Amino acid sequence: MLTVNLSVKNVPKEWVEQLRQRARKHHRSLQGELLAILEESVKQQDKISLQGLLAELRQRGLRTPKESVTIIRNDRDGR
Repeated sequence: MLTVNLSVKNVPKEWVEQLRQRARKHHRSLQGELLAILEESVKQQDKISLQGLLAELRQRGLRTPKESVTIIRNDRDGR
């Protein structure tokens, strides 16, 4: 796999501290945590597509906003 170096400038200090805390929580370096976040984001993008979401909504028979509330409540209650 070809790799590329990226640089992010002007990151707020509060974000950096939150990222460092997250990295410690996952037993990773800041670099490792940032790579994990990017990897997760790319994988999520591959999993969710507008066409896939529309197909799922059609499969569930969603027709009105009121029905969406029912679906969400049923999903929450099933957890």
